[in-house]
Amino acid sequence: MKKIECVIMDWAGTAIDYGCFAPVSAFIESFNAIGITITAEEARRPMGLTKIDHVRALFQMERISEAFRKKFGRDYNEDDVHGRYAEFQRLLFATLREYTGPISGVIETIDILRSRDIKIGSTTGYTKEMMDVVVPAAAEKGYRVDNHVTSDGLPAGRPYPYMIYKNMCDLAVPSRFSVLKYGDTISDIKEGLNAGVWTVGVVLGSNEMGLTEEEVKALPADELKRRMMEVRNRMYAAGAHYVVDSIEELPALIDSINTRMANE
Repeated sequence: MKKIECVIMDWAGTAIDYGCFAPVSAFIESFNAIGITITAEEARRPMGLTKIDHVRALFQMERISEAFRKKFGRDYNEDDVHGRYAEFQRLLFATLREYTGPISGVIETIDILRSRDIKIGSTTGYTKEMMDVVVPAAAEKGYRVDNHVTSDGLPAGRPYPYMIYKNMCDLAVPSRFSVLKYGDTISDIKEGLNAGVWTVGVVLGSNEMGLTEEEVKALPADELKRRMMEVRNRMYAAGAHYVVDSIEELPALIDSINTRMANE
């Protein structure tokens, strides 16, 4: 019988770093360093890509490219991309360890999945060097995966499917129908769809929501509901098979997917 045997988690905004704040501030400050202001919304829009591709995506935004042209009297080039990426890395590494706290409910839910013999893989927009900081720091706080993959050494990162395929190889998962990709960005969803696996988005704690846990709790109920619906709609529009409010819904959702596959 076909069933879910592997869940592949994203990291920031999905498993750790509620609201995905570590990279956002570093992107904003890296552009501030050359006198170009970018908003948090702009910084979040390409989230989930490899970080060098994220910088390129920021430069490609019409408002930002025009601001650069106005300030420097020329179009940006790859040297500018690599310059902002280098500054981004400097800023990120200075604070990255501080943003490795597990999101509420993640550790307990992963324990439930493991008790069902489900393997836990992971993909990320971070590089290997960044994950060399994140993985042990998260483990100290109780969050561990069975496998973590970066795009280093692969043909490309998200939205391409290669990191998912590498997880499947590393964890000996033979069928894409047995894999569920779980993440908080549109890039996560595209990655899962391109790999042909079950693809689930999460709303609370996500980059798409872009709020701290305290900000979420402080929102009036109607406003919170509206914002959550906006995120849910964006994820479904991107092609997500399912969207959940939080990870606590995942075990029951997996039961539903297993039943669905058994009846097909």
